[in-house]
Amino acid sequence: METFWIKAAQLVLALAILIIIHEFGHFLFARLFGIRVEKFYIFFDPWKELFKWKPGKYIGGLGKQKNLPGASEDNESQEADNLDGGKKKKSGFWNDTEYGIGWVPLGGYCKISGMIDESMDTEQMKQPAKPYEFRSKPAWQRLLVMIAGVLFNFLLAIIIYAGIVYATGEKYVALSDARMGLDYSQAAQNAGFRNGDMPVKADGEALDGLPTEDRLKMMQAKEVTVLRDGKEVTLEIPENFIFDLDKEMKSENATINFFTYRIPTRITQVMPGEGAAKAGVKEKDEVIAINGTPTASLTEFLSTLEGHGNETIDLTVVRANGSANDTITLPVQLSDNSKMGVGLEVDPSAFFNVKEKKYNLFTSVPRGVEMGVDRLTSYVKSMKLVFTKEGAKSVGGFGAIGSIFPESWDWIAFWNIAAFLSVALAFMNILPIPALDGGHVLFLLYEVIFRRKPSDKFLEYAQMTGMVLLIALLIYANGMDIVRFFFK
Repeated sequence: METFWIKAAQLVLALAILIIIHEFGHFLFARLFGIRVEKFYIFFDPWKELFKWKPGKYIGGLGKQKNLPGASEDNESQEADNLDGGKKKKSGFWNDTEYGIGWVPLGGYCKISGMIDESMDTEQMKQPAKPYEFRSKPAWQRLLVMIAGVLFNFLLAIIIYAGIVYATGEKYVALSDARMGLDYSQAAQNAGFRNGDMPVKADGEALDGLPTEDRLKMMQAKEVTVLRDGKEVTLEIPENFIFDLDKEMKSENATINFFTYRIPTRITQVMPGEGAAKAGVKEKDEVIAINGTPTASLTEFLSTLEGHGNETIDLTVVRANGSANDTITLPVQLSDNSKMGVGLEVDPSAFFNVKEKKYNLFTSVPRGVEMGVDRLTSYVKSMKLVFTKEGAKSVGGFGAIGSIFPESWDWIAFWNIAAFLSVALAFMNILPIPALDGGHVLFLLYEVIFRRKPSDKFLEYAQMTGMVLLIALLIYANGMDIVRFFFK
């Protein structure tokens, strides 16, 4: 239960940050062009809000409101008088907006005066257009207001990625430096990969960058070239490969996410009183066989060890002895769950050449841009798979999003996930679907090209249609989370 609340807290915090930044993009550009913003809300507030505040006017929440000292009794008319042709006379940049927090954490909104949006304020649209309203501004200004949210989300991702590499740098073992090759999951082996294969190309592009980025390229490639027994072998990747990997990782028996570095089995710790200690196993010993069966890698060692509970096995190890190595076979008694009481080295950098990149304030920004573009490209490529049969089954809602956060609080992991979600939010919002930013952009482009606006009635119907589609998608996605929870 504690793990659930830690993941939930990270999810809510990440969504709040992304929503604030997205809506602030709309708010900032609207105010720069003299457009009145009536509300700025984090999360939705049907019927009642948790909290609301209007600078110099009132404060409240849960349906109640208290006027602040010196507040005008006729707030609306005074604000209208303060706006003349989009230029402020008396009120400040922030003062005409109600800021609040809703109780439904499914998004947020920025209610812009004179615009058909999720508020569906059709009564306002029946009145003559005011100089400070969205509909009174030139098309190019309205276009910038609508794309600002998406722009700010993408910029946020770049800033986060740049901040991460500036603070931590990048330390990794390139795939080309993993001399023993890689070990692969069962789904990857079903696709044609073999333990020990060294990937060298994905769709003809060399793989010699960061492992996380090379992994994405391999998952999305149509063909991958590997080095096998000194020869290049090209593998045709199945169309549903990425879904097979996803299904495998959601199973309880998953031990490898696509691939892992193939490393020796090195003992790092021996627990006193356990089977290994009693047999004479020592730290830094490297295991090469169990009962005479070679275990060339840690993955093979773990799989071979399974099923020998309460047995005594012959453990063959290589032990450093000065400038030479001794090969020793020791009888080790295992526990009922096939454990011998040792710690194992799992960090590839303990065996292979490590590359490390440090970034200063100036070099971190281009790297942040590169990472943002890479994540966006990968997300766009994966989105096309959603429209397949397997893709529809893999759609998830807030439960699926929350599951990607770590079980314990890790700020680097949190910001990495938040940055990726910011990229995803930017892309989803720019899709040309009514009720999304992309839908508004589509209609504005129509206006620019054909030099006439779609009718308000058309925009109202389009907005309602888009909202119905989005609500249906939301119900479906979160419904799939529930189905997977009970029938996994």
